[in-house]
Amino acid sequence: MLNTNIRPNSNTFTVLVKACVTLSYLEQVFTLSMKMGNSSDVYFVSSVINVFSKHGAIHLARNMFDESSNRKVVCWTSLVSSYCSCGEGIELFRELKKNKGYARVRPNGSLFVSVLNACTMVGAFEEGKWIHSYVEENGLEYELELRTALIDFYMKCGWVKSAVQVFDKMPVKDVATWSWKKPNEVTFIGVLTACNHKNMLGVALRSFGIMTEKYGITPSIEHYGCVVDVLARSGQVIKALSFIRNMHIEPDGAIWGPLLNGCLMHGYFELGQTVGKYLIEFEPQHSGRYVLLANMYANMGKWEGVSEVRKMMKDRGVVIVSAWSFIEIDQTIHKFVADDKCCLNSGEIYEVLSDLGRKVEEFSGDKDVLFFI
Repeated sequence: MLNTNIRPNSNTFTVLVKACVTLSYLEQVFTLSMKMGNSSDVYFVSSVINVFSKHGAIHLARNMFDESSNRKVVCWTSLVSSYCSCGEGIELFRELKKNKGYARVRPNGSLFVSVLNACTMVGAFEEGKWIHSYVEENGLEYELELRTALIDFYMKCGWVKSAVQVFDKMPVKDVATWSWKKPNEVTFIGVLTACNHKNMLGVALRSFGIMTEKYGITPSIEHYGCVVDVLARSGQVIKALSFIRNMHIEPDGAIWGPLLNGCLMHGYFELGQTVGKYLIEFEPQHSGRYVLLANMYANMGKWEGVSEVRKMMKDRGVVIVSAWSFIEIDQTIHKFVADDKCCLNSGEIYEVLSDLGRKVEEFSGDKDVLFFI
């Protein structure tokens, strides 16, 4: 195009940005577009923010936003969505509210859906409730996706009554909206995940059977993975292996990973060694697979195997990523990392966690039922 003296415009660069498969390509296209004066086009800016975030370059996405002279709602939505993907969307949304950005830029449903999803993930109840109030007070259109996000938010925060009220006001409901009223694929993933406890194996197997026989739902890899997980955790490792062999789809890491974990938990070291070797080749950048295999070797007393796995991780540039979770207390979001003992209140936290674990043990032993089924 450039060789034929046809000057690309903002629409051209918007398409090119979306087609960039690497960050280096994106930076080249972005630099050229800036030289040609496209920084004021809101759709181009929005696309750049989205693609930067997809490549993990959140700081570049923020720089693009800050340097833009035309920050309309589509740009705010892209930036907030980008921050939500890395767990920081709520803080940015609070910044938007604090600076009264929403007075200059009228938020839309897409922006609120992104923030609600982030609120759901970290349990930020006050922010989600504020969104609901804002929508009601300002007469914003209740799109299907926004109502569904509100229902999901209230349900996962434990406010069932509020979820029902939103649901009852909906003139149109899709399968995602009905998923908490009538079991579907997503519902059963939630149920089977909850059954990943040694005393709920029977519930998991019955639920899987009901899902296929009563509701005619074809199991996905996620459903199979949940069943393998609960079997392996319960010590039924050989049954889990037999279950895998009878699956109608090809097993992947979501299947072999739980089996490997079960092998480590219950002493099936030879089988675990075989599965572990396969997994680190199947998912060479998944740090958790290496850790499990190294632990397997350690339990077998094969220290040369442990050293070999660690060397392999180093040679392949595999970075260990610790598991983490969020919780909101008094509008402050706290991040918890697996096995973290640095928090000043860690002793009290682990004491409460231990108490909750005992209560779950007692409840699951007495209430081995599923009420909605």
